[in-house]
Amino acid sequence: MPQPIHIQDARLAQYMRLFLHVFSLPCEVANQTKPSNPGKRSTSQSLPQWKYFVTVLLGLLHCDERRTLSALLRHVAVKVTIFGLCYFLRAAPWSVDELTAVRQAQFYAQVAPLVAAAHAEQRAQRPRRRGRPKRTVVTGYLIIDDSTHAKRYARAQEGLGNHYSSTEKKVVNGHSLYQSVYVLQDRQFPLTPRMYRRKVTCEAEGVPFASKIDMAYEQVTTFEPPPDTHTHLLIDSWYMAKRIWRAARQRGWDVTGGLKSNRVMRVIDPDGTRRWVKVREYAADLTADAFEQVIWPTEKGDKVVYGHLVKTWVRKLGPCQVLIVKLDPDDDLEHTRYWAASRLEDTLEQVVGHAAQRWTTEVLFADLKELMGSDHYQIRSARGIVRFWALGLCLYQFLDEVRATHYRLWGERLTLGQARQQIRESHWEGLVDWIFDQVQAGAARNEIRQALQPAMRL
Repeated sequence: MPQPIHIQDARLAQYMRLFLHVFSLPCEVANQTKPSNPGKRSTSQSLPQWKYFVTVLLGLLHCDERRTLSALLRHVAVKVTIFGLCYFLRAAPWSVDELTAVRQAQFYAQVAPLVAAAHAEQRAQRPRRRGRPKRTVVTGYLIIDDSTHAKRYARAQEGLGNHYSSTEKKVVNGHSLYQSVYVLQDRQFPLTPRMYRRKVTCEAEGVPFASKIDMAYEQVTTFEPPPDTHTHLLIDSWYMAKRIWRAARQRGWDVTGGLKSNRVMRVIDPDGTRRWVKVREYAADLTADAFEQVIWPTEKGDKVVYGHLVKTWVRKLGPCQVLIVKLDPDDDLEHTRYWAASRLEDTLEQVVGHAAQRWTTEVLFADLKELMGSDHYQIRSARGIVRFWALGLCLYQFLDEVRATHYRLWGERLTLGQARQQIRESHWEGLVDWIFDQVQAGAARNEIRQALQPAMRL
């Protein structure tokens, strides 16, 4: 049944009010857009941006089919049009960066007491000894990755290109979503999404080209973490470039990232001879005894893997530790994975723990696609597509707040889907109560039916 826009879970209503000023025209803009004919309002004045924002979030929350714009409107009982929703995403005067700024301020306010509590706990557990006490450290992880949204039959959408899909293990036609997420004390803050275009696509559409390395460099150099925290950058082998590594190290950050098997590392032989070999060549010379059993933490439980950690020098990165992981010590090189870590003092278990945190982005992309339909859009404008992604991240962050609150109160960890179902059940209960109140007040059947009409019918 379509969800009336005025029936909302109290937590969701309070969260959405944080963005009220993002979707309201400033007074000076409103005055400039006054029509010459007082009897006719301009499009920018009459467009209810706030209503469309709420409509999209409620549609994403309740829609279980493909999240096309028409499908979203079929699940919300509100008087809006598909044309208005298209304009809202494509050209309405609101900013994705402002949306992210509000989410960031909310996130930082929520994690501030968690950071303070973590510092206090470390100080309480710190052994008493002479001299200056060891500094407490609370680490947040900035994780950078990208995902391909396949659009096999699309031709008219902006930003389309051929991108490699790790899911389908081949190059597909579609859009590339560049995304980074900041994780602190088990809380997640997805940063502003961006669309990566290939150079040939940029030339055809007349837009400036920015490589994925450019995007990552900008992220690393401009991101401001919460106060009293230390940042650890997690990247895959695609972003393990000298430029990114040095930018993070210059800011005092730690770095852990995937290594391609053809990267070159330094090996010191027993006689002291130094030589340069590819990482896969070094791994090929290792015996099964060189690997230690170690726990790789995952959301589904701990997994046993076998790891080998060596301090070395990787060309273009400098001094670091190289981690080599196999599911079985006798596995061949095709089933071997490699990482580089900037922290030279960490143990095998610590490096594995840092590397395992990068799985957060994989879960993020999976939830965005399955629960928010981030690859279901049928929008032609590249700006509209990025805005659709940004609105999905708004709902994602709210549901992350819901599961964090649930864990704090009940000690039970929820998936994002379970948090979504919890809010939906709250809405259904509110809808039943509203219908009962309308009947008690003597409302006619047609009046209730009209109030529950979806924005778009089947």
